[in-house]
Amino acid sequence: MLDNQLTLDVSPYSTLYDIVVPKTYFLRQLTELCDFSFIYDELEKNYQPDFGRRAYSPIMMFKYLLLKDVYKLSDVDVVERSYSDMAFKYFLGLAPEDPVIEPSSLTKFRKLRIKDERLLDLLITKSVQIALELGLVKSKILIVDATHTKAHYNHKKPQEVLRERSKALRKTIYQYSEDIKTEFPSKPQEDTLVAELRYTQELISVLEKHDELTETPAVSQKFNYLKEAVEDDLEHLESSVKEDARIGHKSADSSFYGYKEHIAMTDERIITACVVTSGEKSDGPVLEELYQKSKGNGVTSEAIVGDKAYSGKDNIQFTKKERVHLVAKLHPAVSKGFRRKEDEFSYNKDAGLFVCPEGHMAIRKAKTGRTTGKYNSQETHYFDIHHCQTCPSKVGCYKEGAKTKTYSITLKSDEHLFQKRFQETPYFKEKVKHRYKIEAKNAELKNRHGLDVARASGLFNMKLQAATTIFVVNMKRIMT
Repeated sequence: MLDNQLTLDVSPYSTLYDIVVPKTYFLRQLTELCDFSFIYDELEKNYQPDFGRRAYSPIMMFKYLLLKDVYKLSDVDVVERSYSDMAFKYFLGLAPEDPVIEPSSLTKFRKLRIKDERLLDLLITKSVQIALELGLVKSKILIVDATHTKAHYNHKKPQEVLRERSKALRKTIYQYSEDIKTEFPSKPQEDTLVAELRYTQELISVLEKHDELTETPAVSQKFNYLKEAVEDDLEHLESSVKEDARIGHKSADSSFYGYKEHIAMTDERIITACVVTSGEKSDGPVLEELYQKSKGNGVTSEAIVGDKAYSGKDNIQFTKKERVHLVAKLHPAVSKGFRRKEDEFSYNKDAGLFVCPEGHMAIRKAKTGRTTGKYNSQETHYFDIHHCQTCPSKVGCYKEGAKTKTYSITLKSDEHLFQKRFQETPYFKEKVKHRYKIEAKNAELKNRHGLDVARASGLFNMKLQAATTIFVVNMKRIMT
């Protein structure tokens, strides 16, 4: 049976909150601004009615999840802090004297109840609705861009990551007790996941016998966070490393292994839509989805502002159809010719080079031909064949024994000539100046709210992290 806990319990001690939780405090403002009942409606279907013991309110459990994400705490530590932190209790809808949940209940909620990928859109929609109701969105500009997040396992073997984690834990422990190293298990001789996992679990078992260390504040949070991460990642480890996260490129000389968050934002810096993909996906093809999601959230636009990645032929045609100005500077390499969708490579705007579906970037490019009459020049991109020879997707892409692998593109002049004329207008030049705002928002998401590194493995967990992060960032913006 579900407990639809929507209001604060009546308690003779509730007046304490007026003293210890200031009205300007973020969690108090968030409670007063946002009615979280929409979470109950969304998650109710993941519970079985009249089965087992009385379930905790999905609203309260989701709030625990928000606190965990905002303050970067493990399940154990967010519950422990909720016991004594009055701001946490106020936000959770508990009376000052109320008990808190068991950490295992939060773990079960994360793994079994949060199943719906719509949560990302749902949280953004809610925050945008609040902004619209308060009259905070007045502009007709939509700014689009993508930012990247490094994978939880940053393109390393799983055993390498576990080895680094256990090493970091030992270094922290040695600051308090060097003698304990005699109790630690021998480091594994085999470079395998099974061996490293066995060692990590034995290391944790030893530390669990030393309460004087694991209860030390400086150690406990790191220890609990490590335990939780190891337990969570065991079930996602293999699939995440092989499938979800991919190589993406920030420039010709730098790459990352992880995911991309494609976001749309109003001129008032309210994020109106987000699409999470693996790291190798290009920015341009997501524009239509970002626009439609923003429009569905009640945001009307007369102009979409983006960088060169969004000036492709398809986007020019789409914005024309929607009667929206596309304020994105033209690049001659945005058109991919007449290839089938599955044969297209992605264009990386920062490097000025194409990237194959497996995430490998071209090593150089050259222009061929001359534009005369109806004929257009081509730009040929050359790839490192050493990657192609061992690529799992080489069938149909690389011809065995070939000395080169190239990818050529042709500028489609009709659509782009229209865009070229448009970008010379005063309107374009004024609107394009607003693009810097989304770069600042990306920096805020990553540097202040932890979106630079995924906190768990897998694309679904990345979407959940993006959902809670963007919701909190939007609400903070609304409060400001």
